[in-house]
Amino acid sequence: MPGTRALSIGSLGCNFACRFCQNWSRSQTPKRLEKKQLDQLVSRTTKNYLPQNIVDLAQELNCPTIAYTYNEPTVFVEYALETMILAKKAGLKNVWVSNGFMSKEVFLAIRKYLDAINIDLKSFSPDFYQRLCSGRLEPVLENIKRFWRGGIWVEVTTLVIPEENDSPEELKKIADFLVEISPDIPWHITAFHPDYRMLDKPPTAKGKLVQAWQIGKKAGLRNVYLGNILNEERASTFCPQCGKLLIRRDGYQLAESVGIKKDRCLNCNKRVPGVWS
Repeated sequence: MPGTRALSIGSLGCNFACRFCQNWSRSQTPKRLEKKQLDQLVSRTTKNYLPQNIVDLAQELNCPTIAYTYNEPTVFVEYALETMILAKKAGLKNVWVSNGFMSKEVFLAIRKYLDAINIDLKSFSPDFYQRLCSGRLEPVLENIKRFWRGGIWVEVTTLVIPEENDSPEELKKIADFLVEISPDIPWHITAFHPDYRMLDKPPTAKGKLVQAWQIGKKAGLRNVYLGNILNEERASTFCPQCGKLLIRRDGYQLAESVGIKKDRCLNCNKRVPGVWS
């Protein structure tokens, strides 16, 4: 739903421990503090919202979507699910931003109420996941397939870290994996900056991101986007059939629909997969 607003909510905690986490102050805090310290922090910095309060706030702010993000939604799935059910009854959409590391039971619980999910595919290396994330790769791959085949709109994000997951070989493996599921899955390639426990790596070079973008397009992905850098051409959406500009994006500004109406290209009438209304 390009150009619309989303109410983004989150809590504390994560089922991963990524050394490069760029939201670590939220995701890793429970692992870094004693319970008494954590209780004090929560009492000072958080607000208590019941699920109905979240839905009411989204409507008040004219947000047709609620995004469950900032930290892993799986760790507050019960609260998220209750909110999602109420949101659906109110005619709102639900989006998760997730690491994709959840059980089949979580998937079955939320699939009726989830409209879209952005899953981080951090690497195509089991060693990377174990060494840098304290997690496992295979469940993430399985869940990308599971959500897509379950009829939920899936987008995938890869944070490109110098000398860790930025080789052309690994990036091609990711692109090929996504194409095999569907060439319509958008792939977001984002720039790393030193953070948390990974301060010894430089920021991702723009040239490396462009190379990754080219790998994704060559593999057959129809929508590849660069993130965390300003690059309007490679952040915008083009018709997969005639190549006309459909949605212009500039940094973090709202998207501007310039060549699409509902889900059709205005130039060639090609249907463009996505969630448009």
